[in-house]
Amino acid sequence: MGDKQGRTAGHRTVSYAKYGYLFILPFFIAFAVFQLIPLCSTIYYSFFEYYRSGLKVIGPSFVGLDNYKTLFTTDLGKYMGNTLIMWIIGFVPQIVVSLLLAAWFTDVRLRIKGKQFFKVVIYMPNLIMASAFAMLFFALFSDNGPVNSVLMAMGLRSEPFRFLSSVWGSRGLVGLMNFLMWFGNTTILLMAAVMGISPSLFEAAEIDGAGPVQIFFRVTLPLIRPILVYVLITSMIGGLQMFDVPQILTNGEGSPSRTTMTMIMYLNKHLFSKNYGMAGAVSVVLFILCAVLCVVIYFALNSDNTGRQTRRHARKRGAVK
Repeated sequence: MGDKQGRTAGHRTVSYAKYGYLFILPFFIAFAVFQLIPLCSTIYYSFFEYYRSGLKVIGPSFVGLDNYKTLFTTDLGKYMGNTLIMWIIGFVPQIVVSLLLAAWFTDVRLRIKGKQFFKVVIYMPNLIMASAFAMLFFALFSDNGPVNSVLMAMGLRSEPFRFLSSVWGSRGLVGLMNFLMWFGNTTILLMAAVMGISPSLFEAAEIDGAGPVQIFFRVTLPLIRPILVYVLITSMIGGLQMFDVPQILTNGEGSPSRTTMTMIMYLNKHLFSKNYGMAGAVSVVLFILCAVLCVVIYFALNSDNTGRQTRRHARKRGAVK
């Protein structure tokens, strides 16, 4: 009787695993339709001559690697350098300020009042559209704008400084805008990472005589390394895809002398001219560049930790033996 009841109960067992696949199916369908298929199509057309000349459509005709050969004879390297420089200008102060704010807001000893208010305030620039931000900075830093008026009124300048006509002035404005728009989001992520650390670790460090600076560099930073890697990789991907801010600020010209022309702005010019083959080649090069840099950053920032863990395991095995 007992065996029969067990078998009956076993037959009545319902597996709900299949319903999980049904719930995630819409995501995979949307991913395939809107990302995977366009990605494969982009790679496919990068090997074809396919563009529009007036009302006449040329191609698609297979040309192999000719689009890539033509691409690397242009100023592609210059546009890559512009993109990386403007990303670094915005990211370095972003990560420094975000780390300081995260350390301050999570430090119990400081007893900062109104933490929720400050969190909202520092995150608010992230809610502003990049186009509106670019137009605001265009008005503020124009030759007759408020910034130049203040500098001249204070006697720091005898004539207006032409920010948008200066190479490092225009690059600095793009970096400043990216910093202001994204440092709040980075601060919230790093605060969540720091708050996930057990308070007993900080207490143990204080008992051992460690100061605030030592605790920050010896305890906090190593333990939030995974989030730092995530922030760095996502910020780099966003930086390589930089488009809206320099596009609006320089009216799509990348002035002065195309020193603020980014990879996506260059790609947009090919899309605007209906040169789908060259646009596909630019997209593939950008995709490979992002993938390579992400892999390098990931392993560079995690190899040291992995090596230490390996050495610890080796010592434990030696002690056991």
